[in-house]
Amino acid sequence: MLETMSQENDVSAGPNAGRAAAASQQDLLERVANGDQLAFSELYDHISPRVFGLIKRLLRDHSQSEEVTQEVFLEIWQTATRFDPNKGAAATWILTMAHRRAVDRVRSSQSSRNRDTRIGIRDYSPDYDNVAETIEVRIEHERVEKAMSRLTELQRQAVSLAYYGGFSHSEVAAQLSVPIGTVKTRLRDGMIRLRDELGVTS
Repeated sequence: MLETMSQENDVSAGPNAGRAAAASQQDLLERVANGDQLAFSELYDHISPRVFGLIKRLLRDHSQSEEVTQEVFLEIWQTATRFDPNKGAAATWILTMAHRRAVDRVRSSQSSRNRDTRIGIRDYSPDYDNVAETIEVRIEHERVEKAMSRLTELQRQAVSLAYYGGFSHSEVAAQLSVPIGTVKTRLRDGMIRLRDELGVTS
């Protein structure tokens, strides 16, 4: 059901439309913080397709993605009072929460698979090449997370929306209510900083 929802509200007709949408989401979120159930329903209609889309890109599984999406909106209802508009747009706050929830689910699933592997380790010979590759990927993921934490908040917002959320530059600009040139600058500076932190040479 979530996949078939209309995404017309997410298409920006221009910078003014993007700013209006961001302001609307912020207003709805602030009303949710005051226990407004109607505002919560409207906020759900506004942004649930993007939340679901982001989660499904990470989890792949439709049923799990729907489940995690519901968990995200439950968390929004319970923690809306923590939203600080001075630290970023409402959509950024929500999508960051969705990304964190999805990553937690991936880690939980991986942990479950690891337990199954340990139980069966006595019956199977380990493929050392695969083990080494898995460890290498995990270490690389941890390095990226650490490098992301070194970015400024503004750079991290832009990079997260563009690369985790899959948004175009214009969509990121609309979400953050800034000119597209500012988004490109933040992304460029953020990626330069990431390459430096990761020791990547061009």
